[in-house]
Amino acid sequence: MIPALQLSVIIVNYNVKYFLELCLLSVEKALKNIEGEIIVIDNNSADGSFDFFKNRFPKVTFVWNKTNTGFAKANNQALKIAKGDFILFLNPDTVVPEDCFEKCILFIQSKKSDIALGIKMIDGSGQFLRESKRSFPTPATSFYKLSGLSKLFPGSKIFSRYHLGNLNEDETQPVDVLAGAFMLVPKKILDITGGFDEAFFMYGEDIDLSYRIRSAGFVNYYFAQSTIIHFKGESTRKGSINYVKMFYKAMSIFVKKHFRQRPAWLYNFFLHAAIFLRGAASAFSRIIKINTEKKQKLSLPSKVIIAGSEMEFTMVKRLLEKSSQNKIVSGRVEMGKISKQNIIAGFPALQHALSVSSAEEIIFCEGDLSFREIISAMRMIPQNIAIKIFANASHSIVGSANKDECGEVILEKENPFYPAQ
Repeated sequence: MIPALQLSVIIVNYNVKYFLELCLLSVEKALKNIEGEIIVIDNNSADGSFDFFKNRFPKVTFVWNKTNTGFAKANNQALKIAKGDFILFLNPDTVVPEDCFEKCILFIQSKKSDIALGIKMIDGSGQFLRESKRSFPTPATSFYKLSGLSKLFPGSKIFSRYHLGNLNEDETQPVDVLAGAFMLVPKKILDITGGFDEAFFMYGEDIDLSYRIRSAGFVNYYFAQSTIIHFKGESTRKGSINYVKMFYKAMSIFVKKHFRQRPAWLYNFFLHAAIFLRGAASAFSRIIKINTEKKQKLSLPSKVIIAGSEMEFTMVKRLLEKSSQNKIVSGRVEMGKISKQNIIAGFPALQHALSVSSAEEIIFCEGDLSFREIISAMRMIPQNIAIKIFANASHSIVGSANKDECGEVILEKENPFYPAQ
């Protein structure tokens, strides 16, 4: 237990209530041994977030904005009322393991001087997110990234500089940029640097704050001893033209602010051209995908394995039956126990179970399994298997198979928050 420590967890919500619910359930468990608070700023969501949360999570401070003030301004709004010695800026589409906060705070305290901390992240399919560790977007670094050279040479110290592809993802080490999805900063550092620059409406504000932390003489660390899920597609729709425009605007602000002595006009030229081409390519690929998906709409029901206790299996099976999902439940995996009804295999044989059952999807049940165990198991799942999570105190199943697209939420049809058709 960490005595007499205060952690303020700040989350900005915008139209992702089911993912936020899962996030809050995980955060509350991670705060079990820490004196902390949770502040949620809702940026005028139109998905019924207010009614959904008004009688839930009594320990959480909710602030309901009348307009969408943007990510940076909403975080600063919460920062003004935060009381913690440590501030964690956390995205709503994340899941943290139970021991995450303790590990992170103890690591910061182990250093002789104050540091800020980012963390190892995986997406909803269990794949490592390269933006967990990044460098500053210098003209050359940005060109290599946006031109596609970083993807062609993912391990290159030069071409993959933006995502620091040459650095081991399993090694804790100093980096330039902390991802805004999980940004843990001692309050005393923020008192010096200030919060997010509100000129950034969305995207780029984490790079800017990381730059100011470094400029103030502090070190940013990538922490690999704990892993979180960042579904990502919920808070960032990378394939959209709107994303392309906002990302370009954010990078332009960053260049004008920090590269005054450098050829910013040249940087902006390459940035504008590269992002325009990237946006056109993304739009084209989305059109192809939509046409492909239309042709596949009459596909057979997908086979699902449920990982959890017998009671959880029954709950999830009933929820699936009462939803509009076309799924067939193939069986149950009870981690570490292999003698009860409906069980296909234990944890060591999880991949084999998915193979022999021809399952296309697995639903992990939090309760019998901890969030930490679920995150560990996700790394074992083949990419062609969709992953979803059902939390113990939730009434929905959520997942996101593609980090660049909107995730999937499964609800009972009778649920008052079931989306209108």
